[in-house]
Amino acid sequence: MPPPPDAHPGGPAPVRPAARARTGPRPRVARFTPAERWIHRTTAVLLGACVVSAACLYLPQLAELVGRRALVVTVHEWTGILTPVPTLLGLVSRAFRADLSRLNRFGPHDRRWLRAVLRRDAREGARPAGKFNAGQKLYAAYISGAVLVMAGTGLLMWFTDLAPLVWRTSATFVHDWLALAVGIVLLGHIGMALGDPEARRGMRTGTVDHRWAAREHPLWRAGEDHDG
Repeated sequence: MPPPPDAHPGGPAPVRPAARARTGPRPRVARFTPAERWIHRTTAVLLGACVVSAACLYLPQLAELVGRRALVVTVHEWTGILTPVPTLLGLVSRAFRADLSRLNRFGPHDRRWLRAVLRRDAREGARPAGKFNAGQKLYAAYISGAVLVMAGTGLLMWFTDLAPLVWRTSATFVHDWLALAVGIVLLGHIGMALGDPEARRGMRTGTVDHRWAAREHPLWRAGEDHDG
């Protein structure tokens, strides 16, 4: 019997289209929409400018290096006031609102994630997470609250007629020490991002590798989230 037309005598069998599709690279997983990425970028720029300008106001070495204190004060005041604006504007995005809902939910798997981190347990499956892990949820909650407190105390310091002297003195104390804490937390956030190229790629392009998603966020699936 003659061989079939697609046979290759003496050689391997040809890869059929179905098999080729199965062995090809899997598509990347959609993680963030363009609106969410722009909210993150603009907030990062505003908050970064606010922190840097604060450092230039409080550290004598930077103040002497930069000079133009009045300009630095203006930059600090306006970037502080504008920092919450991208988040407020982003509420028109359904995807952004859905992610805010995920960030505001803590479940049993988040407690397991935190316990594993405290024990330095890096075994597979020891740190379950949905689209966002417990560390990201805590960071988002802390920064959101800190920005609001910083804006409120900053307004008391900016407009001196809004409150009596004792209020303004207390606001200055809270503002200064919270600013230091925010700077430290931001440095930690940047350090974590530098150590995870795929997470940065997800924020930059909106998609992540499916293997990274399965490893770092095993409870998260496209269209189905354990936190949702």
